Amino acid sequence: MTEVLTRGTRAPAYLDQVDAELVCVGVEQVTHDVRSLTLAVPDDAALRFRPGQYVTVTVELDGEPLSRCYTIASSPLQTGTLTLTVKRQGPVSGWLHDRLEPGGRLRVSGPMGVFSTDEHPAAAHLLLSAGSGITPVMSMLRTLARSEGTHDVVFVHSARTPADIVFHRELEQLAAALPWLRVAVVCEDDSEDEVWRGARGRLSRDLLIELVPDVTGREVFTCGPAPYMDSVRQLLAELGCDPARCHQESFVLDVGGAGVSGAQPVPRSPASDEGVGDGDAAGTATHTVTLTRSGREVPCAAGQTILAAAAQAGLSLPSSCAEGVCGTCKSQLLTGSVDMWHGGGIRPREIAADKVLLCCSTPLEDCVIEA
Repeated sequence: MTEVLTRGTRAPAYLDQVDAELVCVGVEQVTHDVRSLTLAVPDDAALRFRPGQYVTVTVELDGEPLSRCYTIASSPLQTGTLTLTVKRQGPVSGWLHDRLEPGGRLRVSGPMGVFSTDEHPAAAHLLLSAGSGITPVMSMLRTLARSEGTHDVVFVHSARTPADIVFHRELEQLAAALPWLRVAVVCEDDSEDEVWRGARGRLSRDLLIELVPDVTGREVFTCGPAPYMDSVRQLLAELGCDPARCHQESFVLDVGGAGVSGAQPVPRSPASDEGVGDGDAAGTATHTVTLTRSGREVPCAAGQTILAAAAQAGLSLPSSCAEGVCGTCKSQLLTGSVDMWHGGGIRPREIAADKVLLCCSTPLEDCVIEA
């Protein structure tokens, strides 16, 4: 007699954010210079993030911590793990390619960012990407593929050669399995072992019209290198696409900055309107910033960021992108108020809790900061 044993299934726990060392549980070589790293979320939980968001990873190089941002390539509907897909192009990505193996640990914090289909729901989407800028839009596609409802998605990816097409096989499989998905890949040239028989060259106005005749009726999400982004922005404008429906995130090389940027800056409202003391001309005051951990008082001139003022005073505070993107310099504002313009490296609830990014915050009065 065969007995069927039924074990109760426990609903996964959910985490709104993570700031911990995650264990690498899988590595996949996607192309010759792109690697996917699968990391275990603590307690086999599901990390709440929106498709297209990114995390900050920190590694130690020459005894110093170095942080970069990488988009989560997996879907938020995937529980227990998250996947980062990284192109080798700088010191941190080089470390991730050469040093991180299953069983290894990686410091991860996040998620962050506002570049997401969740932020702009629509009946029809156009996902445009180039090179390793494919990762955020791939997270969006993977999420839509696992979601209920009716979808209409066109995915156009640009690569240098067939050998450089990230997620090539998966895109083919998804296109074959999903009737609502159309995938087009554009290659500039052949690879050594494959003659490309699809669309060739670079994405142009005529080619975009050919591939997506109804482009003006779609919500557009674009990610790739800066020249590609500039070109696509111009193409969409020429075709009459509504700028409010065109969303971009630029891909920045890992050679001196964060892995992603380009989110629209968001102001942090000052805690009070008394940013300038009596007798000071507005915008010309110098304020004192007290850093409690460092035990230092730093003068900060009008328009100068707290991070820049600290560096000028000889202090080295944790930082990376200097653009309000990575969140490395996030600190607690204890007293005072600041003017903060950021690129998505801090969450609304953190701003409400008086967290600030030192790289993009200028004091409006004397401040005390836990840094």
